[in-house]
Amino acid sequence: MTGRVVSRDGTSIAYDTVGGGPVVILVGGGLDDGAENAPLAAALAGRFTVVNYSRRGRGSSGDTLPYAPEREIEDLAALIAAAGGPAHLFGASSGGALALEAAAAGLPIGAIVLYEVPYIVGDGVPAWREYVARLTAVLAEGRRDEALRMFMRLAGSSEQDIAGAAASPLWPGLLELAHTLGYDAACLGDGPPPAARLATITRPVLVTTGAHAPPFFVEAADAVAACVPGAERGTVDVPGHVPDPAVLAPVLARFFLAA
Repeated sequence: MTGRVVSRDGTSIAYDTVGGGPVVILVGGGLDDGAENAPLAAALAGRFTVVNYSRRGRGSSGDTLPYAPEREIEDLAALIAAAGGPAHLFGASSGGALALEAAAAGLPIGAIVLYEVPYIVGDGVPAWREYVARLTAVLAEGRRDEALRMFMRLAGSSEQDIAGAAASPLWPGLLELAHTLGYDAACLGDGPPPAARLATITRPVLVTTGAHAPPFFVEAADAVAACVPGAERGTVDVPGHVPDPAVLAPVLARFFLAA
């Protein structure tokens, strides 16, 4: 990434900017250093100035400790200021939780689109809290490999799938990002959407899931939409947790341009 902005605590945040028009910032999810959103940035660049960045601790961005979600909100504030703000936000997966927290904190944000934010509702909450406690301990011991395996199990991967991933050329890169699983967990908090904070959001919000999303993503999206005043609930006709940018980009464009 070619651009850099310095956050409030002195952390250097790396980003790329493409296109021209209203500003859209892409907030990546778990185990993403910004590469996952790069095709979406290209797809939006014809209508928007798109900022795609590496969240702190990822890629070439810095990582000042101790971590707190508030620092990531300050990172977004610095990016918005550098882009001349205000900015629309797209939040993928756990990045959607960060986008919501930024809006609740009062950052100069236009509209927000979320895709499959993995808040935990219902019977899954105890398992989530057990995972977070165990993840914290494992990462404190420097056991990144085990942290990745725990995360994949939580996401529903089989042991065969995990073994295949660990044997692939992608595993070393994932190991470099494994410590940020703790950052994502902190952004998601105790599991359920933080209803009181989300109720303070006054910006337009579109909460989406894929057409074939597992029930827990659908339940989480419904819960978020119920918390945010006036939020819209939508479905994107794509399979998988990383949607095709050719399908997703028009959804974002329509919502942002109408805001």
